[in-house]
Amino acid sequence: MTDFFNKIFTTYPIKTRRALEIMPGLISWTLITMPVWGSYFVPWFVAYFILFFDVYWFYRSFSLVITAFISARKIKKAERQNWLENAKPLENFEKVAHIVVIPNYKETLEKLRKTIESLSDQTFPTKRIYVILAMEEREEQAKERGKKLVEEFKDAFGDIFFTLHPDIEGEVKGKSSNEAYGGKVAYKKLVETGIVDYEFATISSVDADSIFDPQYYSYLSHSFLTDNNRYGKFWQSANVNYNNFWHVPAPIRIISFFGSLWRTGLLVQKDRLVSNSTYSLSLKLLHEIGYWDTDVIPEDYRIFFKAFYKKQGNVFAEPIFLKTSMDAPLSSSYINSLKNKYQQERRWSWGASDDPLFIKWWFTVPNVPFYRKTTMLFHVLLDHFLWPVNWFIITIAANIMPFVNPVFARTTLGYTLPQLAGFILTLCLLATAAMLIIDFRQRPKHQNISKKRQLLFPLEFLLLPLVGFFLGALPALISHTQLMLGKRLEYKVTEKL
Repeated sequence: MTDFFNKIFTTYPIKTRRALEIMPGLISWTLITMPVWGSYFVPWFVAYFILFFDVYWFYRSFSLVITAFISARKIKKAERQNWLENAKPLENFEKVAHIVVIPNYKETLEKLRKTIESLSDQTFPTKRIYVILAMEEREEQAKERGKKLVEEFKDAFGDIFFTLHPDIEGEVKGKSSNEAYGGKVAYKKLVETGIVDYEFATISSVDADSIFDPQYYSYLSHSFLTDNNRYGKFWQSANVNYNNFWHVPAPIRIISFFGSLWRTGLLVQKDRLVSNSTYSLSLKLLHEIGYWDTDVIPEDYRIFFKAFYKKQGNVFAEPIFLKTSMDAPLSSSYINSLKNKYQQERRWSWGASDDPLFIKWWFTVPNVPFYRKTTMLFHVLLDHFLWPVNWFIITIAANIMPFVNPVFARTTLGYTLPQLAGFILTLCLLATAAMLIIDFRQRPKHQNISKKRQLLFPLEFLLLPLVGFFLGALPALISHTQLMLGKRLEYKVTEKL
């Protein structure tokens, strides 16, 4: 069967790609507009669809509460352990080395310094940590900034150096192509010269604003050495936006709140966990699959699924129950901060551009476990396709029907639909209250933030309908529409002060 589909994709490469690129936008627009045209033609179907979707949202809300709660407890437990002492007795501990690639473009010196300092504060022996500052050659100040940081931290690690990624024809400018270049240079400089043992090295893709837990690399070493499938693993911690939580505008803080809980909850969801933002994997695995792709903007899901299919499904994401704290977008002004967050959401939602490739691999790559590849693809497609849809169905869909079809509104179902939908979604407020408690317990306490301000934080959720539209549904819908029309997205770096 895979040969059959491979022949189709090979014979019609452009047509199949375009058909799959149109699909996310087509599905999004169909579901968003369905309460309008569907209320006239198939009102009963639309009414039941809205109720089903609200129940589904209720389920997702409380699922997030449960998974975030379980993960938060596991994180608290892991933070109390001494991971270096756990790892030291293990065979080959002295051979383990960690390579850290930090792709960056126009990041401030102070921002990079904080990330590198969190690496220098690791409990794992830092002389076996190797830091690569993956910079862009086109940035004027890159070389100067790289030299300053190398000079400042030259004695802190086994090595620290910077690379200057040139503009190469056919590559997409962005994180993926930059870190691919840096990773290949690191392999030549560290592995081919014998400095690092290829069999016992990990490599991490690290966002420039990542602040690691001091035990991250000790925990990673322990997990790496005790895993019989260490060359088929990605390791993922809870990436949370706590660095500047109280300094960003309220709309961004709300998005950061839900995003941090979502990424925390993913740690206990097995195959729903996929590498995101800052993550680690074995250097051997990365080298065997050909590093990060250079023709793509969102790289984290792409590299995971690339490894998954190249290794015929023998690749898994392993949780590291520690927090890696990151920045939310913050600019020099309130409005610019919101613009930056909007652009970040545009870039993230552009991850739907990978869906055609994931679908193609699902059809054409043989000998991959059917149930696992299907489950993983289903969850990715569901998240991508519903990203721009959720807000419309939850917020306004039930109230549109009476205006479009007044006759149906006088039926029992039509009359009770808004009340039933409202009741179900009101119950979701209980989940939000539970999320606030979990987040409060997990988030580091800031001494300079008054208790009054922290207690007033829930009032900011009154902005949620506006935030959900302008910083959630709208950027995703534009990305899907742009992809549907065959246009490309230009990579824009998110400013973070």
